[in-house]
Amino acid sequence: MAKIKKKIKTIKVDADKCNGCRACEVVCSYYHAQPQYSSNNPARSRIQVIRDPFRDIWLPVFAGEYTPAECMGRDKYVIDGKEYDECAFCRASCPSRDLFKEPDSGLPLKCDMCEGEEKPFCVEWCLNDVLILEEREEEVEEGEPQEALEVGLEALADRYGLDKLVDTLTRMSLKP
Repeated sequence: MAKIKKKIKTIKVDADKCNGCRACEVVCSYYHAQPQYSSNNPARSRIQVIRDPFRDIWLPVFAGEYTPAECMGRDKYVIDGKEYDECAFCRASCPSRDLFKEPDSGLPLKCDMCEGEEKPFCVEWCLNDVLILEEREEEVEEGEPQEALEVGLEALADRYGLDKLVDTLTRMSLKP
């Protein structure tokens, strides 16, 4: 496959500045509501603030790739005197937690960097400059990206079984 230069956008997180206001979650859920800006449900947000106010932990985490299986590690990390569970850093939607799943359908969510906008809204609305947009160019191999529908169908098949999914789709296609 050919290598192409691609502009990669990432959001850097400075967790020490986060005070847990959760403005990033709110604005993300507004942007991704259907129809857009019609409702606010932070459970639909592609960014979640992992929080433990008693230990002064506020950690914004973005939704990443879906993983069909739980990981094997459950380590603890101490950073600047604060103890973090390994899952706090994980960006995946996985079977062991409800984070980064659409609340109604259970389909996995993934951060799209507010596609089509100049800057992700979570970065724009972050009150304490916790979230910083970084852009760089990388050489990547050209490939076929997995469609969102395909990711969703895989998640449903993993959750309910392929037979039940096929039966439901068949039943739906027969409705007038």
